[in-house]
Order: sequence, then C-alpha cells, then structure tokens
Amino acid sequence: MLPWRARPQARADPYRVWLSEIMLQQTGVRTVAPYFDRFVARWPSIEALAAAPLDDVLKEWAGLGYYARARNLHACAQAVTQLWGGRFPQTESELAQLPGVGAYTAAAIAAIAFDVRTAAIDGNVERVLTRLFAVETPLPAAKPRIRSLAESILPRARAGDFAQALMDLGATICTPTRPACMLCPWNETCAGRQSGSPESFPRKMRKRTGETRHGAAFVLLRAGEAVLLRRRPPTGLLGGMMEVPTSKWTPDFDEAAALAQAPQPVCAAPQWRRLSGVVAHAFTHFPLELTVYRATVGKRTAPPAGTWWVPVPELAGEALPSLMRKVLAHAFDA
Repeated sequence: MLPWRARPQARADPYRVWLSEIMLQQTGVRTVAPYFDRFVARWPSIEALAAAPLDDVLKEWAGLGYYARARNLHACAQAVTQLWGGRFPQTESELAQLPGVGAYTAAAIAAIAFDVRTAAIDGNVERVLTRLFAVETPLPAAKPRIRSLAESILPRARAGDFAQALMDLGATICTPTRPACMLCPWNETCAGRQSGSPESFPRKMRKRTGETRHGAAFVLLRAGEAVLLRRRPPTGLLGGMMEVPTSKWTPDFDEAAALAQAPQPVCAAPQWRRLSGVVAHAFTHFPLELTVYRATVGKRTAPPAGTWWVPVPELAGEALPSLMRKVLAHAFDA
C-alpha cells in the first residue's frame, strides 16, 4: 500500500494520487514504492516538480522503465501549474486531457482524490471482476463488459474507498496465481471460484512476440576514467534517456555494418574489441540482443559531435535506462 492511500471517507492528496498512478502503470507496488518516496521527498508539490529540469526527473526515474511516463509526468506537472494554477481539475473529462493521463488514471484520480462516482478499472480490477462474474470473453475484447459490470456494482457513496478496495483486493488476495480465495469477501458468490479454476480468468488472447532485434553497443573509455555517452531522441523508445552509442537495432546482425556506425572521436582511431556474450533485454513489443564492443582512447581525446564524456563515478547519477546499465556492467566485468 502506497502512502497516498486515504483513510475511509478521507480525501487523498491529488498530487500523490496522480504521481502514484503514473508510476504504477505497468509496474508493481514493490518496485514503485522507493521511487515514489524519493520523488515526493525531492518534489513535495506539483509546482516543485513542474519547476524541476526534465533531466533531473529522468535521472530519478532511471530504472523504473517505460520512460515516456517520466516525460509525460513532467509535462503534466507543468500543465497543471500553468493552466490550472497548481490544482488538479476534478472531472474525468478534464483530467483525461492532461499529458499522460488516460481513462483509467483520470477515473482513479477523480474517485480517490475527489470522490467522483466513477469506476477506475486497472489490471487488478479486471482480474477481480472477470473472476467474480466468470467472464468468458478474452481481453481486450472483454473490456466493455468489464466496465458495465464495474458500474453495476459501484456504490452511490465513497467511490474512492471502493476503487481502492478493488485495487487492493486484486493486488493482495485475488492475485494472478494462487489467489487466496478463502480470505476473499466474495468467495461465496465468485463464479470463477465456483468453476474450480479461478486462475484461468481473465481469459487472454495469446500475445505475439515481436521478432528479436540485434545491434552493437560501443563502450568507449577515455583513459579508463570516463565513458562516452549521448542522449536519445526526445520521443520514441527510451526517449530523452542517456545511452552509450549503438548501431541500429535490426533483425539481422552484420558486424561490419555495425562497426561502421561506431563513434569516431576527433584525431583518434579506437581499436574496438568485441566482448564475449550479448546483453539481452525485453521491450514490450520485441526482445533485443546487443553485442558489446569496448575501446580506450587517450585522456585528451575530444568527443564526437553530439556526445560527451562522463566520469565513471558519475554514471550512477545519469539518466541511464536498465538496458544501458546492463551494457556498462557487461563492459566493465569483461
């Protein structure tokens, strides 16, 4: 349970509700909790977060994944501050117009922070309801049916408490595997439990995994004291995050073509050494394997355009995604 969880019939801080819900998208509570604590300690208000440099926000977010959330978080903080005077709008329609706030997040903020009578449906709630009513239609086609069911049991008062109760029920009791049905307040009326296989709900379509992509990552050291980094484009995969230079990621790996994309410092010719093994990483739509190359240049070597040297002791504070931290660990351990 995160710190924003309100006491019964108490209003929760909209800023903390919003921050928690953005962080919890695609990420579990156990992972999110320390990030949440660090964010609210460093930026205790929406105005403080809006005034922070985006790079600082990305650095604090590093390792949490799905980095578009961090960019939208910062953009949303600025929108609320500039357009709404630092106060979140209270209707779902207005909330849903904010950067990074979708239908679920808008409903969650409205219900929990402002006690609006609306159904906030996340993955936990979907699981609870498909089991409670034994919904046979697989996701995502079942979503309209799930919303209809949620609205049919929505109480007339304390919508925020009801939303939190359903979320917590799914997170702690009606879990994806080995649900604690004996502890569930709905165990006597749950159609999924009566079927004998509650874990088979919700029904899901088989996911198609994208084709594996391959590429090269180039770890260039300046006299063993600094590493060459660059920033990824502001939009797209890992947008705005820091990285070591890489080749393009394609289904086939051509070493000669990859090496042709290696960084070329001014007045230096790095001798690239291919390290054994690969760094594997799974994105939402495709798995990736990077072959890592390492080289060392002299202390006075200037960086190529669009890149810069970062001292090794300062790497921990950079906005490096998990993939790049794996690459660096592989290079330093080799």
